[in-house]
Amino acid sequence: MRSCSVTKNLKTVHGSLKDYKELASYHYRDGHPGPFTKIFALKPSTSAGKFSETNTIGVIVYTLPTPGLELRNIATNNLFAGLDRSTQLALIDRNIRRISRVIIEPRFRGLGLASRLVRETMPEMGVPIVEGIAVMGLVNPFLEKAGMKAYVAKMSVRCAQLLEAFSMVGIKKNLLISPQKVQEKLDRLRGTEAKFIEFQINCFLQSYGKRRNSQAGLERTRFVLSKLGARPVYYIWFNPKLGLLTS
Repeated sequence: MRSCSVTKNLKTVHGSLKDYKELASYHYRDGHPGPFTKIFALKPSTSAGKFSETNTIGVIVYTLPTPGLELRNIATNNLFAGLDRSTQLALIDRNIRRISRVIIEPRFRGLGLASRLVRETMPEMGVPIVEGIAVMGLVNPFLEKAGMKAYVAKMSVRCAQLLEAFSMVGIKKNLLISPQKVQEKLDRLRGTEAKFIEFQINCFLQSYGKRRNSQAGLERTRFVLSKLGARPVYYIWFNPKLGLLTS
């Protein structure tokens, strides 16, 4: 499937909750997106030929912003900080919209359609600022490709401590993408090293409720590595045609 033969016959249109529901199962958070402000869909044009049976190829959902985000303060040079609560909330709601979901039907991934959907719809929101947060932003930076600027969350102290502990017992960063290989390394540890890393893992898990008493094994290792590598990326886009709305 050639990229040009697919993308040239697609158009971005105003969508609905129905469009989101068609693709929701392909998103890692497949529940209801909550109250939304606008939905846009990527659909085949009438000249799309063999793709005409696909009703919705991509969808993007915009919502109101989350009230308090530290990375937003950094990205906006504290533009919304230092205000009383009601004024702050009113200013944020008036000026910002948040990208809540971007989903592309699996057969059409790898063609740059997620970035295109973001790039084409941000100016349609009619606000000075569009923002988004992606847990896997460092792996798939499609929001950056759409013109947004990325701000990466700092690694937490507990994550840094566990990474250092892994390194001390010979488990280097390049192995952390493979739970199976990490588990094999852990299984080979003996004596003081085994007790040391078990203590460090248990300390790390204290922040995760029911997981804090997880038994050692591959499932626990998968969970630990998923949290160890999860560094949310905050994205922001300033509309060059709109200034901050203060009233």
